Amino acid sequence: MSRAESTTPTERTGRPDTGAAVLYVCAERGRLVPTLAADRAQSEGRAYATAHGYRLTDVITDPYGEVDPVRRAGWRLVRALAQAGTISTVIVRWPAAIAPDGAADLRHREIRWLQDHGVQVRYSWAPLAAGGDPQ
Repeated sequence: MSRAESTTPTERTGRPDTGAAVLYVCAERGRLVPTLAADRAQSEGRAYATAHGYRLTDVITDPYGEVDPVRRAGWRLVRALAQAGTISTVIVRWPAAIAPDGAADLRHREIRWLQDHGVQVRYSWAPLAAGGDPQ
């Protein structure tokens, strides 16, 4: 399941639903297998959600290329869901899915914004997931 910008989040109900999570995918397209990175991000994210007891409410995707997350339609939807209080967790494959390593300040800004709204970020890529999901 994938959501587009047209979705309107529900009214804020207070604390986020502790089991509700979205999987956010923003992956560079490969030359030989264009969807490989996105497919892996989705399968790892789904497996992570299942293993950790999260209920995926949505898979939200963005095309790779825009550095600033708030300029991406999918990420704006993630923010809207967080602000509405309908999710407690955002699952991404690795930190660069939020913002590339060269723009770590943007990534940290977004993670802080989510945390301020009661939402945590979790990484599904095994080396990061095993290390306690550094943010």
